[in-house]
Amino acid sequence: MPVTDTIADMLTRIRNAGLVKRSTVAMPSTKILVAIAKILKEEGFIKGYKVISATPQDTLTITLKYTKERHPKFVISGIQRVSKPGRRVYTRKSEIPWVRSGLGVTIMTTPQGVMTGRKARRLGVGGEILCYVW
Repeated sequence: MPVTDTIADMLTRIRNAGLVKRSTVAMPSTKILVAIAKILKEEGFIKGYKVISATPQDTLTITLKYTKERHPKFVISGIQRVSKPGRRVYTRKSEIPWVRSGLGVTIMTTPQGVMTGRKARRLGVGGEILCYVW
């Protein structure tokens, strides 16, 4: 069955895999999903990601990150889709929201590409808010 919102599918797969303590999660790969995975890696929410080439479509495999405690907890405590296919959410550079008072990350797409809200503020660009991660 084809998926209409690949970003929401990615976020749901990550959230569900974290709840059941999986070490990796796989999904069909697109350019925007790889860009989001790169941001999650840079911000320290996941260990890493790989794009595996396949004939019909490439596969994106994400290695999840857990705390180093006696009872490990998933590093991502919350992940929320903001802009959806039925309701796009755009913001100006001056109105980019802070997630959990700066502890979380706003992932957004701008004319310069997919980036965090912090970087978009620094570059002075607005765009579409894809999701919040904390």
